[in-house]
Amino acid sequence: MKAEDAAALAERIRTAVRTAVVGRDVAVDQILVGLLADGHLLLEDLPGLGKTLMAKSFASALGLDFQRVQFTADLLPHDITGAEILDPKSGAFVFRPGPIFSHVLLADEINRAPPKVQSALLEAMQEYQVTSERTTYPLPRPFLVLATENPIELEGTYALPEAQVDRFLMRLRIGYPTVEEERTILERRRTRKTENVEVAPVTTMATFLELQRSVEEIELETPVAQYLIDVVRMTRADPRAEVGASPRGSLALQKLVRARALLLGRDYVLPDDVKALALPALAHRIVVKPEPWIRGIRGEDVVRNAVEKVDVPKTR
Repeated sequence: MKAEDAAALAERIRTAVRTAVVGRDVAVDQILVGLLADGHLLLEDLPGLGKTLMAKSFASALGLDFQRVQFTADLLPHDITGAEILDPKSGAFVFRPGPIFSHVLLADEINRAPPKVQSALLEAMQEYQVTSERTTYPLPRPFLVLATENPIELEGTYALPEAQVDRFLMRLRIGYPTVEEERTILERRRTRKTENVEVAPVTTMATFLELQRSVEEIELETPVAQYLIDVVRMTRADPRAEVGASPRGSLALQKLVRARALLLGRDYVLPDDVKALALPALAHRIVVKPEPWIRGIRGEDVVRNAVEKVDVPKTR
């Protein structure tokens, strides 16, 4: 698909999503970029800010299957992946797929599930497959996990291991709406006279897969590629970081900047694409040393410092 056609289709997707989601333009664009880059997204923010609504709206607009799982402390792996059950007719065990066998899986409050459940999801996110007993079952493609996490509540939660956090292509925060946006939210609810919001599909699964394949055709010139690498490596050189962004972070950022270029109608990447996506792509992959962390330094500060210090190359 040509870049200009992809940009026009992306605008139709945004318009469809905005029939349900008011404002949050930056978050909407970042989620769309992440989905086209074939990545899993971690939405970390307070309850009631529209994280679930965004996930459902994108799934509907893209014409994809959607499943939601509420993660709780008593959840078991087979509640998500499925399990072998005895078929009374044949007398044999057959596999009954769980909700993970969908195109878009909303893992709501993922940090409330115990580590055993989190590890079962880790295989699906990394290998795009589910193992039950001794048999492996491939997941449908596309397979995209949108996980939510409440950063404030810690009671009854299990912190995600660094290995699993690193599997998320981006970590995003939605934020509170403006006064005008909140007024629009209330007005739309009064007009609808129902809690349900219908988002009409504007594309199909086949078209969405074609969009994802088009990302691979976007050119990444050597100066911009080197700029991307320098930004990632600068996070490792920061004295406040215990662990900087890994090569997986470089690969994630490369996928994201190419997807952003496509959605903006370009067939090449600019340094501005790297600047725009470095923070959500890299910040959650950085472990800050204890002393700076106590002083309030976070991964976001390390990434901002890297973007500011690395010289921007001259491009077309």
